[in-house]
Amino acid sequence: MERQTKGRRMVRIGRGPLVFLAVSFGATWAYWFLARLVWGLSLLDPLVQLPSAFLPAVAAVVVRRWVTREGFADAGLRPRWRVARGSYLIAALGPLVIAAATVAVAGLLGIRPDLGLLGEAGLPWWAVPLVLVVVAVVLTPVYWGEEFGWTAYLRSRLYPDRPLLSVTATGLIWAVWHYPLAFLGYIEFPDVGVGLLVWTASFLCQEVILAWLWLRSASVWPASLAHAGNNVVIAPLTGALLADGAGLDETAVTALCTVAFAAVAGWILLAGWFPSRLAHRKGCYKLATGRD
Repeated sequence: MERQTKGRRMVRIGRGPLVFLAVSFGATWAYWFLARLVWGLSLLDPLVQLPSAFLPAVAAVVVRRWVTREGFADAGLRPRWRVARGSYLIAALGPLVIAAATVAVAGLLGIRPDLGLLGEAGLPWWAVPLVLVVVAVVLTPVYWGEEFGWTAYLRSRLYPDRPLLSVTATGLIWAVWHYPLAFLGYIEFPDVGVGLLVWTASFLCQEVILAWLWLRSASVWPASLAHAGNNVVIAPLTGALLADGAGLDETAVTALCTVAFAAVAGWILLAGWFPSRLAHRKGCYKLATGRD
């Protein structure tokens, strides 16, 4: 809901997004702190991470079903395999391109990664990235848990007539949701303040890409696949090649990845592929009704 005050537009967030944020932040942060500080579990353990991966989706379901009772017509749950096949291809192979671009940027700066480290998995070094892509495809339902919450629910309800602003706000909120991980042993920044700034920039760029995939496909699944690629393809490859292989710290590796993410996000925006307000409204209408 909106109102005008002294020539300035004041934006009020509706009850649905507020409840969504309260549930997703409250439940996730409580779980992380309990898991690490009370139960002594490591948040690097995928099984420990698993419950929190679905809490944004739980929050979205609670709001859609019981708070606003708006249902799931605009949730993008249909895979839309045939019409969205281009989006799936981009989501599957894009992380390889971003990982390669990150290593290339490092090379331009005189940083020489050791490709031999990829061979420690018992496979030829060139086969490891392909195996990781397959793993990302298999794990896509896990990363659906976040995308169903952030990209498929929250983003379209923050500044709905201003798609770029909605993506920026969602990216910032998504980044802040991750902040406790920098204090609970999940990621180690030498300077936490600088590290969080770089990490936030990375999330903003990633959200542009994820929202673009969502808007061009009218399905949450390509964005979920791309999210899986970020964690399962880009992070392991850049970690092995630049952190383990070149001795860079987490802030430096994140910054190099952010350069690659920013290049892709900038390309999307400058090429005019991100929708105008009118195109965004038409896309949301088509998603909700199935009609043009």
